[in-house]
Amino acid sequence: MKKWKYGSLLLLCALLFNAQLVSAKDAITWMEVDFPPFLIHEGEFKGLGYGDIGSAIIKENLPEYEHQATIANLSRQYKAYKEGDHVCTVGLFKNPEREKFMYFSIPVFFSLPNHLIVLKEKQKELGGVSSVKLEDILKNNELIIGQTPNRSYSAEIDQVLAQYGNESNIYKYESRGDFTSNFFRMLEKGRVDAIIAAPEEVLYQAEKLGLRDKLATIAIEENSIQAWLSYVTCVKNDWGKEVIDNVNKVLIEQRPTERYRAAYERWLDEGRIGQYRELYKQEFLSVTE
Repeated sequence: MKKWKYGSLLLLCALLFNAQLVSAKDAITWMEVDFPPFLIHEGEFKGLGYGDIGSAIIKENLPEYEHQATIANLSRQYKAYKEGDHVCTVGLFKNPEREKFMYFSIPVFFSLPNHLIVLKEKQKELGGVSSVKLEDILKNNELIIGQTPNRSYSAEIDQVLAQYGNESNIYKYESRGDFTSNFFRMLEKGRVDAIIAAPEEVLYQAEKLGLRDKLATIAIEENSIQAWLSYVTCVKNDWGKEVIDNVNKVLIEQRPTERYRAAYERWLDEGRIGQYRELYKQEFLSVTE
């Protein structure tokens, strides 16, 4: 009986020790936004956004960490980074402001560039153009453009918005929920004349809201390249640097896989997939630092 009790005590101690090891895992809080089809938090496509799948692949290959997620708008995310919390984010563009308080991985996603999205009637008013110079649109106060604070649309577009955006031509809106859907609804109702969005956003929201036949996509001439790179970011301290180093190892291994590439392709129009695959190989996989 004593041996049985002693053995049971050892087993209990071992279980408690293992539990402590598990609970002692370093925790990463992944800051997310509700941003379909990058991250999809509800509905029939929940968890199938290309950011959802990319994040899952990263987490699967970092078992040494405990992974937590929280939904927060970009302003709240900035606050957590600046306060030094153990936070990371998947899929942010790089810009000088963010580099002050974030470490960046090698590229995590390769996406096609943002366009100006308007109702077809508005495109006719603009002369049926297929491309515009955003600077001219803002200078002339021709359109009221919906903008999400702290969202980066590209280095070139961000610069133009900062230089020429004002109360007459920009409507700023931010929410914890799906701000993209809200902007598309504003566009339909005429509360804004245009929004800036990526092709995958347009396809997803147009299908979801029944707007596919009402929208026109106009290229922005300030865009200097055919696609954009986004990154995993972590807080800019020693902890964040170590996490980024580990994330980079995962990305080098996983980015060439079909599962990884297909996560974004799912949300593209079929006519764009061939172009995307060619650029993916040439412009994305070749960037390893």
